[in-house]
Parts: sequence; structure tokens; C-alpha cells
Amino acid sequence: MADDKKLKLPIVLQVKGSVLKTISKNVICCGIFGTIISILHYFKFPVSQPILGSVIPSIVLGLLLVFRTNTAYDRFWEGRKSWGSIVNTVRNLARQIWVSVDEISPEDRKDKKTALYLLVAFAVAIKLHLRGEPVNHELRELMPSSMYLELKIMNNPPIEVAFWIGDYLQRQYNRNCLNSYQLISMQELLNTLVDNLGICERILRTPMPLAYAIHLKQLLLLYCLLLPFQMVSSLGWWTGIITSVVSFTLFGIEAIGLEIENPFGYDANDLPLDTICKTMKLNIDDLISLSPNARSQSSNFSNAEDFSLGN
Repeated sequence: MADDKKLKLPIVLQVKGSVLKTISKNVICCGIFGTIISILHYFKFPVSQPILGSVIPSIVLGLLLVFRTNTAYDRFWEGRKSWGSIVNTVRNLARQIWVSVDEISPEDRKDKKTALYLLVAFAVAIKLHLRGEPVNHELRELMPSSMYLELKIMNNPPIEVAFWIGDYLQRQYNRNCLNSYQLISMQELLNTLVDNLGICERILRTPMPLAYAIHLKQLLLLYCLLLPFQMVSSLGWWTGIITSVVSFTLFGIEAIGLEIENPFGYDANDLPLDTICKTMKLNIDDLISLSPNARSQSSNFSNAEDFSLGN
């Protein structure tokens, strides 16, 4: 139990990643308003109106908040699944290219490495595209300069990178470095990458309906402002504090939904896209360090067979 408290206490006190800064003004204002109502009640002003509690039923407000939060989390989780699919698909496609594409000329190894780094460039281009950022040095390091200059003038850089990868696969098929089954398999993986780009774009470009967001915010504010009138007769000077606690809870839930509905930015609660892209780059570096030479592979399998027979 002591270890659990040590682990949980820093999270309870952590400000970074929380919505405290976002909602602090609303919470303070509601607390001050509740204190003013307490003062008026102390001087016998008729501010105690318990009937106001029926204006906005708490169950209605709760259902609206739950719907808001669930909708935002669905968007967040769909974005995470999409990026997980991108990572797995890049690994599978890179492995197939590295192992299956035959090397006929000395330049084939260089072209193959270029294609593998284009897979990472595709992921980085998606990240920049979703964040509304221009093509930058992250992509310069992953492709030839001619491709980089061409990519800078494109409206949708990830689509252009996907085109280059598809063009590479088709050229290898025309050179008889791939058979038709391998080409179809790799093209399907490439299609999966483009599909996941479309999913992320749909999440980004389909925001929560503005009317719903405005109405929920108005109901929250109205509920918190009516709350002191309901509680002041029973709570007295505690009205301001309790109003602050309630508003902290309600505005916090609403702010969390607002923050996670677009999971592609730089906020502490957004997806770690930079880390994901760096991981893919490391995966490709590790793959390139392995030799795809068929003769060495056959030798390895022969050695393994001899070892098993010897045992």
C-alpha cells in the first residue's frame, strides 16, 4: 500500500498534462460568485432559491458530458489504432521489400534503401500534414534532394511519397525483380498506409459540431452559476468552496474532451507522433543492417539443419 501511494501521489499533484490551467479561470470565477452569494445570504438578502435546482437536471448535464467525453475518446482511440496500423504496415512492407526484391545491378541496393526510408518519410509526412506544418528537415534526411524539393510544392506530401513507393514496386516488377504475387501483396500494404492517412484526415477535419460545443459550454456555466442559490441556505460560508469543487469537476470533464478530440498536436495528452516516427526510423535502420542476400540465407538455413542433425 505504501508503494502504491508513492506511485500515485506525483500523478495527483502533476500539473503538466492536466487541464487545470485551462479551467482555472472558470473555477475561480464560480468560486468567487459562490462567495458573493454567501455574503448576500449573510446580510439577509433573499438569494436562497432551492427551486433553481430543477432548471437544469443534473442527470441531463451528466449525460451530455458523458456523450461529449466518449465521442472525443473514440476519436483519440481511432487515431491511435490508425497509427498503430501504420507502424505495423511499414514494418511488414519494409521487410518484404528488403527480402523479396532481387538485386540485379549494384544500384539496386541503394534504390532499395531509398524505398525503405521513403516508408519512414511517409509516416513523417503524415505527421506534418496532420499538424498543418510544411515539409522540413525531418524529410530532407529521409530522401534524395530532388525528391525533397519536389515534395515541398505538393499540397498533400504523403500521397506523393506513397506514389513514389508504388512506382518503385512497379519498376521492380517490370525488371522481373518481383513476381506478380509479391507485387500484389506489397501494393495491398501500400493501400493500407493510404487508407490510414484517410482515417487520420477524417478525424482531423470532422470536428465536434460547433452548436453542440457551444450549448454544452452554456449549460455548464449556467449550472455552476445557479448552484450557489441552491446550496447557500445549507452550506453558508462553504458555498464558494463547494461551488469551486463542482465547477472543477464539470469544466474539467468538458476540457478533457476538448483536448483529446484532436490527438495529432503537441499537447501532453496527444499521441506521441514524434516518438512513433523515430521508432520506425530505428526499425528501418536495424532492418538495413541485415543482409537480404539469398545465398547467405541459404547458408544459414543449411548450418541450422546441420546443427539439428548433429544434435
